[in-house]
Order: sequence, then C-alpha cells, then structure tokens
Amino acid sequence: MHKKNPISLEEVKDKIFSFSNKPNARIYHVPPTRCFLVHNINGKWLYWGKIFMLEQTIHTEKEGSPTTSGKYKIIALYDPVYQEQITKHECNPGQSYF
Repeated sequence: MHKKNPISLEEVKDKIFSFSNKPNARIYHVPPTRCFLVHNINGKWLYWGKIFMLEQTIHTEKEGSPTTSGKYKIIALYDPVYQEQITKHECNPGQSYF
C-alpha cells in the first residue's frame, strides 16, 4: 500500500497517535531525542520513520507481566525505497518484513 500510494508527513504531522498494552516495560527516549517508528506485522518488523514520544506509562497490575502505553507524534516518514533499505539493515536475521 505504502509503495503504491506513499503516506506523506503532511498527512500526519499534527496528529497524536497512541498505543496501549504493549507487552513488557518499554522505555522510550524523550524529545528532542527521536525514536524509530517500527510496525510489528505478524512478528516481522517494518521501519516507517521517526517519532517524538510524548507520553509513556508502564502498567504493572499483574505481577511479572507489565505493559506499556503511550502517545507519540510522527516527525519523519521514509519513502518506500528507503523504508525497505533501513528495515533490511536494522533488523536481526529473520525479523525483517522484506
């Protein structure tokens, strides 16, 4: 989809995205340090771009199974060619979407 009709930063630049209940405690850098935006698709990783993490919460209601929730803003999106290159370069063997 992104290869045929690439998403532009203009389309998402002012939106705040959220995620919730991701397994494990995850610690993200705070702005101005950027983080990678990586999509886990059935266990395969796809690098989309970069984000600023705006908010993060680690939940520990159940002992031994913490989860992480948060909010972020996308600050860069990779074009489809670079998206494939960085995904192949950054992933461990067998982890790349490509």
